[in-house]
Amino acid sequence: MIRALIAQARNSQLNRRALLAGAGAGATALALAACSTGGAQGKPKPAADTSAEDKTLNWANWAAYIDEDDSGAYPTLERFTEETGITVNYEVAVDDNNTYYGKVKDQLALGQDIGADTAVLTDWMIARWIRFGYAQKLNHDNIPNLANLNPALLEPDFDKGREYSVPWQGGFAGICWNTEAIPGGLESVEDLWNSDLKGRVGVLSEMRDTMGLIMLQNGVDIAGDWGDDDFTAGIDVLRKQVADGQVRNIKGNSYLEDLKSEDTLAAICWSGDITVINAEAGDKWQFAIPTAGGTLWNDNFLVPIGSPRKANAEALMNYYYEPEVAAEVAAWVNFITPVVGAKEAAAAIDPELAENQLIFPNAETLSTAHIFRSLDGAEEQKYQAEFQSILLGA
Repeated sequence: MIRALIAQARNSQLNRRALLAGAGAGATALALAACSTGGAQGKPKPAADTSAEDKTLNWANWAAYIDEDDSGAYPTLERFTEETGITVNYEVAVDDNNTYYGKVKDQLALGQDIGADTAVLTDWMIARWIRFGYAQKLNHDNIPNLANLNPALLEPDFDKGREYSVPWQGGFAGICWNTEAIPGGLESVEDLWNSDLKGRVGVLSEMRDTMGLIMLQNGVDIAGDWGDDDFTAGIDVLRKQVADGQVRNIKGNSYLEDLKSEDTLAAICWSGDITVINAEAGDKWQFAIPTAGGTLWNDNFLVPIGSPRKANAEALMNYYYEPEVAAEVAAWVNFITPVVGAKEAAAAIDPELAENQLIFPNAETLSTAHIFRSLDGAEEQKYQAEFQSILLGA
């Protein structure tokens, strides 16, 4: 059954869920509010777990980030329900880390249920939730398949030993372009500023990806010991390109809609998304890690502090760490799976899939990508505010 579904995923990746609407003024206001450094009343207490009596689960995730069949159903989730009896309400609720956080931060500060028993967020946002006490500590006894986690992801500086978070998928930020409109292709971030692309370029509202690529183009080691001057030099580049009208839009996951409508012809983008858009809309976009390098990130499960169904969420995490299940998801989403054994499971069905560098990157591919260094609270607030000031003027 699983083998057949993986084969189906490789042969037909159409009819994914509709992407979220573009980020507007309301989303930008939420993003600015998200720079808050947490409540002053102390850390909230975790909710009592009612999973034994309540076999339901609410999952907040990004668009195009799980396997989906032609009917709009999620095959792996359906099997999870069959195996566990837990019914999952899967919601495409995250378009951007900051805007999602801006919507729920007041409830989190009070320890209230935000309507999600697990949410998938990027490393730096996970670090914020852990720092503020907004995530529940996981019971690893309920996640035995965590033994399949890639050892390189076990000890991140924001969550040593993965006490609060479990990786879902990872990926690269790089550049993409419409191959019909730009047949010669692009190689660098600098190419996005070509005069013939004026008003047709998009960049991501994720500060670490957009600024990471611009800073790499400026010769900065974003994983190293850089400071205010390096960030300001990068901000100056982005501000000029926005002010000059080179950059048309700054968006979260909804940037794909601009590519499909050809409002934008090139963009700073996320790796797996380009496989999705090619499957949906005509196979005419290409992704590349820029010559100066791309960014590397992971998105992770966590359990919000007010969730009353933590054990149900842990069961979900455990299920998705079965190598064959992880391989099936990877075949659809085309992001980097964190699960050891998934490559072998994929190779048994489709050797070409197992060689896809956007899903199972080798050392050479990984050497071209860089992790944006961790920021302390003051740096995060300062740099994010500078970046958001450009979003307000875009």
